[in-house]
Amino acid sequence: MRKSIFLYFLLSMYWLTQWLIVPCYAEIPFRVMCYNVENAFDCENDSLTNDDDFTPQGAYHWTPKKFKLKISNIAKVITAVGQFTPPSIVGLCEIENESVLKSLVYFSPLRNLNYKYVHYDSPDKRGIDVALLYRPEQFRVLSSAPIGVSFASAPFSTTRDILYVKGIAMYTDTLHIFVCHFPSRLGGELESEDRRIEVSRILRKQVDSLFLASPTSTMLLMGDFNDYPTNTSLFSILQAQDPQNAIIRPYGLYNLYYQYHNKPNIGTHKHATEWGVLDQMIVSGNALQPDAFFYTSEQSAKIFDAEFLLIDDETYFGKKTFRTYLGMKYIGGFADHLPIYIDFFQR
Repeated sequence: MRKSIFLYFLLSMYWLTQWLIVPCYAEIPFRVMCYNVENAFDCENDSLTNDDDFTPQGAYHWTPKKFKLKISNIAKVITAVGQFTPPSIVGLCEIENESVLKSLVYFSPLRNLNYKYVHYDSPDKRGIDVALLYRPEQFRVLSSAPIGVSFASAPFSTTRDILYVKGIAMYTDTLHIFVCHFPSRLGGELESEDRRIEVSRILRKQVDSLFLASPTSTMLLMGDFNDYPTNTSLFSILQAQDPQNAIIRPYGLYNLYYQYHNKPNIGTHKHATEWGVLDQMIVSGNALQPDAFFYTSEQSAKIFDAEFLLIDDETYFGKKTFRTYLGMKYIGGFADHLPIYIDFFQR
């Protein structure tokens, strides 16, 4: 009898410890963040780009003091998104050059977090690029390359490259990452749409090449697409579907931010009275499969709308983003976009 009781006690303790241990392991995420930081320029004039406004003598009187606060603000957002664990990967839009990244990684509150970066100078007229921060203990870079963008309708026009990075996430899973910043809506949505469609075609071609080589590739496309989930560039050309209303196939693409489209007062960017989701993350279907070892879900996709990133909108009411400049007036805020993030897990 005593042996039976003792055996029952041991088995009970075993299952209790399994119940306690497994969820704790599963709750440690591989967090991916994306953030358009808006005009992260250094203070130096680059004779090859149109960055004159962001110099001490330029229109914005961009001084080292203002630059230092900008970098500190970006670092604050990254650490806040990470909460207790810094994001494993951070995609950034509107970074001028490597000097800005060095300031962020080595001379800001991020300096003790061991972030590394991937960056290439692009031919963008203003000199703004995309970049990727990563923690090498969480993500090991295998290769990277800039994907050039050209326009058949305007062969002499330039824009930022798409950044491609291939690496190993959490020591076991190959992850293909594309960091994007599609052409802006300057001049009007319809007038500029053709350029975003062309960039989307280039991106889709790269995705198809990877799927052809490995149909079960795990892909992550993220950035400021300057289009909404239902626009032609994303829904028709890139074929990024709504995961709630599509059959999940390993080789398909699914927009985890479709769920926020056309929701009142929800978005990553505000234009006049309307919030919209210009910043999105899109994943390949195998990351959404119920039996995937390295997986994510639509439920993990969040918009980070902390109070310190917002101010009262005195013109259109409600809230709006707390930017660095309000028109030409310096107010020392963060950016005109809100950051987004998703979590991956291992089974």
